[in-house]
Amino acid sequence: MPVISRRGEMMPPSPIRKLVPYAEAAKKRGIKVYHLNIGQPDIETPPAILDAVRHTNIKVLEYSHSAGMESYRKKLVEYYKRNDININYNQIIVTTGGSEAILFAIMSCMDPGDEIIIPEPFYANYNGFATSAGVKIIPIPSGIENGFALPHIGAFENAVTAKTKAIMICNPNNPTGYLYSMEELEVLKAICLKHNLFLFSDEAYREFCYDGRKHISALSLPGLEQHAILMDTISKRYSACGGRIGAFITRNQQVLDAAMKFAQARLSPPTFAQILGEAAVDLPANYFDEVHAEYTSRRDLLVKRLQAMPGVTCPLPGGAFYAMAKLPVDDCDKFCRWLLEEFSYNGATVMMAPAAGFYATPGKGKDEVRLAYVLNKDDINAAMDCLEAALKQYK
Repeated sequence: MPVISRRGEMMPPSPIRKLVPYAEAAKKRGIKVYHLNIGQPDIETPPAILDAVRHTNIKVLEYSHSAGMESYRKKLVEYYKRNDININYNQIIVTTGGSEAILFAIMSCMDPGDEIIIPEPFYANYNGFATSAGVKIIPIPSGIENGFALPHIGAFENAVTAKTKAIMICNPNNPTGYLYSMEELEVLKAICLKHNLFLFSDEAYREFCYDGRKHISALSLPGLEQHAILMDTISKRYSACGGRIGAFITRNQQVLDAAMKFAQARLSPPTFAQILGEAAVDLPANYFDEVHAEYTSRRDLLVKRLQAMPGVTCPLPGGAFYAMAKLPVDDCDKFCRWLLEEFSYNGATVMMAPAAGFYATPGKGKDEVRLAYVLNKDDINAAMDCLEAALKQYK
């Protein structure tokens, strides 16, 4: 029997999706499952952008340019300008989701054996992308006790080696919801300039910043023009996860030229979703007001319920739509599986993402979970009722 690759063996499973078979089995037993495990919003995708696809007059569904349709890239220039990011359309490569943008960044800038510094916990798929490219993640720990604030600059300085090529952040952060301040971004900027590193900035949740705080893009920091690479997506912004449209953006022409070769190898991004994304730029300026208010109220409810449970720690996230919680259990992988296999409360249970998969350091996050507040408040309350009852029952 042929043997699979070492890369295939090392590829980590998704902590977000690996429990799906147990959730499906629970549903077949008649158990309602509240999905707080994945960032799939229940907010309606704006009808106007779906109509743009429905009413298109395409006679032949052709390949688009490998960088994406020019009309869409020019529309994106308008969108980014509204967010204090000044670029031209030739500095944008449209990607198949934000995931491909991350992969393009790693493959274009790093060789096998190179190192990338990432504050942990971090988006779990960074592990998978790094493994695919043969790149080593050097984690910089942050903790739930101080709300996952960026560690002191000394932690980064000590982590830089001759093999270090980049620092990666997700801002606002998935899974913690942490929103980076200007002071923290200036620290990262100084390190990148001192050690000649790339700064990869995953900004998928730009619109979701709370309590009056404002998002600051890595591409808006003067001095980082040749260092900053932005990875973006429409998935969360417009509740269009199935569209699979993202963006890879940099002012570094050498990086753009390299990324374009990877873009050409996969031919082109999806046409219909580019039409959808182009229409999204023309949504009314107040579109996000209602969405923002809804997520704020969901966040407040979820965190209030969690903080009221004995033994549970949950800081208030500053952005995105995730919260990390420390639970009074010794192994959240086992606990989350137990919730789906053996537990129910009023005919329902809750599905969460065990947090160990969001860390690179072995053993970290075993008593933590990530919860996505992407369900309506009635469902969040019901899910928290399940969790509260489960914690009392679990041994």
